[in-house]
Amino acid sequence: MVDYSFGDLRVLRAVAARGSFTAAAAELGYTQSAISKRVAALEATTGHRLVIRERMGVRLTRAGEVLLGHAAAAIEAMEDAERELDGANAVRVRPVRLGAFASAAAGVVPAALGRLARDRPEVVVALREGTSAVLIRALRAGSLDIALLAGVPPYAPPDHHEPALDIEILAEGPLCIVVGATHRLAGRARVRAAELTGERWVVARSEGQERLLGVWPGSAGRPNAPYVVRDWLTKLRLVASGVAITTIPEVLIPALPSDVQHMSIDGDAERRRLLLVRVPGVTRPETQDVAQALRDAAVVSVAINSRLQP
Repeated sequence: MVDYSFGDLRVLRAVAARGSFTAAAAELGYTQSAISKRVAALEATTGHRLVIRERMGVRLTRAGEVLLGHAAAAIEAMEDAERELDGANAVRVRPVRLGAFASAAAGVVPAALGRLARDRPEVVVALREGTSAVLIRALRAGSLDIALLAGVPPYAPPDHHEPALDIEILAEGPLCIVVGATHRLAGRARVRAAELTGERWVVARSEGQERLLGVWPGSAGRPNAPYVVRDWLTKLRLVASGVAITTIPEVLIPALPSDVQHMSIDGDAERRRLLLVRVPGVTRPETQDVAQALRDAAVVSVAINSRLQP
């Protein structure tokens, strides 16, 4: 029987979830070279190649997926034991590990967690924000129980590798733009896409791609995007200042500050879906409670947005 190192298995899980040795090292507090050596040691132990290095990072081989699939339950059980030992006689509750892309984390998750705090206070949730690609890897690596992902036409998550995922559509709505109170378009309910020509955009970069998130997809020519940021707070403060505009999914409308205005685009509307995703199999009752709270929050968000739509 092969004697696996628990620490090496944790490294493999982090590499699978993060998609790179560098990101896994940052998560675990190791150096990148230490992560590489531990993966090499695990490959020597198993006698199989477990990861493949690619231009945009690393991914597991079939052997790596098989090992991680069996190791995930053991890692979780050992982490539960560590929590119990750390808590002495205290009752330890394993949290539901929820992932969400940034817009959903701001627009839907707070309402869902507030509902749980009122109705099911015994349910503990650990939230992790990330891009849809990162969250898919984390789900398959076993480090998340459930996730909210962004659905873009043709409404499939960006990773189509096995194993398959259970996908539920919670909401669908148009992509909007937001402007500050002093912007030339302020006060308008709707604009035409052609009126956006020449605008400055504040954007984020999609992971592993050159696509800019925040530019209207129908804009003609090369976008003027001098501001590239990572978080929504910075985006919206730049918009409020009047120096740039950006796009938002409908799910974010309830979280907009008062000095930022959203508006619709005439013509063929770009649409986005809010997806609730999990790995197929037995789901804990607590995870089901979190999923239901997210469904309820999405329904409320759609109702609010329908009233706020210009």
